[in-house]
Amino acid sequence: MKQIQINLSRFKQNSYPILINPGLLSKIGLIISRCSSGRRKLSERQQVCIITDRNVARFYLTKAVRSLKQAGFSVRSIICPAGESQKSLRTVQKIYQQLLKYRFDRSATLIALGGGVIGDLTGFIAATYLRGINFIQMPTTLLAQVDAAIGGKTAVNLPEGKNLIGAFHQPRAVLIDPLVLKTLPQRQFKNGFAEIIKAAVIKDARLFQILEKSALPLALPVLIAIIARTVLIKARLVEKDEREERGLRTVLNYGHTVGHALEALGGFRRYQHGEAVSLGMTGAAQLAGRMNLVNPDFIKRQTALLQKYGLPTELPAGLKPDLIIKKLNYDKKIRYQKLRWVLPTGIGRVVVSDNVPVSFVKEVLLHKTAPLPKILS
Repeated sequence: MKQIQINLSRFKQNSYPILINPGLLSKIGLIISRCSSGRRKLSERQQVCIITDRNVARFYLTKAVRSLKQAGFSVRSIICPAGESQKSLRTVQKIYQQLLKYRFDRSATLIALGGGVIGDLTGFIAATYLRGINFIQMPTTLLAQVDAAIGGKTAVNLPEGKNLIGAFHQPRAVLIDPLVLKTLPQRQFKNGFAEIIKAAVIKDARLFQILEKSALPLALPVLIAIIARTVLIKARLVEKDEREERGLRTVLNYGHTVGHALEALGGFRRYQHGEAVSLGMTGAAQLAGRMNLVNPDFIKRQTALLQKYGLPTELPAGLKPDLIIKKLNYDKKIRYQKLRWVLPTGIGRVVVSDNVPVSFVKEVLLHKTAPLPKILS
């Protein structure tokens, strides 16, 4: 079993383990009964509520409930419809009311069994219900396993933009079972590689090379190694900047500036998160090229890698730059009325800049920069 510990020096009680091993789901009861990270210790007969969606429940809810009951927990479950639309204050209120109906108190624990939507939603509820209760992440999508479930960012959406209402609330543990990815639709599986490639671009040139040399379908040991390497990148950044106060964690938003705007404009339905981030990474690379921060070879290699793993790299035709720029005004990275961009300077290196001319952004969105070469996956 691979274990990566997130050690948070400022808030030591928030430290927690990330466990990666095939078959963890069937042992979830035993594992979380042993979890202890300085906060309220989990105990037998404690109230536990699994929050999941209909798609995941069909495959994994029964197995998780059985394991928890065998470990002595009192288990409830709440099943939500699937989709980004569930990350809303309306859904949050419904779940609050359900937890009150179950008479859940501050000693209760929530378990997020699902992808990034369920993880963000459950984490936000755990952060705010009775001013904060424990929760555990059990991510079932590749994207959530390598990114969304790690780091304690929790949030819901507003019509104006993504993740605008949220809180930092670290989980007690993150349990990653690669075997659950077997039931993941191919589009969603490929979706996760946007965050893996993002991690490689910002911090790990060796991971970038590994991805270039590998190809789908990946053997399980290779997949586990890639997941672990990606998780480690984020874990170390979170340790240095838990609440994004020092700006170190900002680099994790590479590709997310334009990506989040595209998601919002598409009503959170047109693009999956990884697809939007892939387009955002493409746009950020073009911006970096326009500003002479990166050479054309980088743009070619990033484009080829995104395409290799089935991700889009061409911004949609007919895109209206003014609508994108309007959405960018709601971006969470804005400081002192200036939008900060994460821009690549090479493989494994990025910078954060608040000095990107709007005219350059419009050029990229209108495809007026030098076109990228057509590279077949």
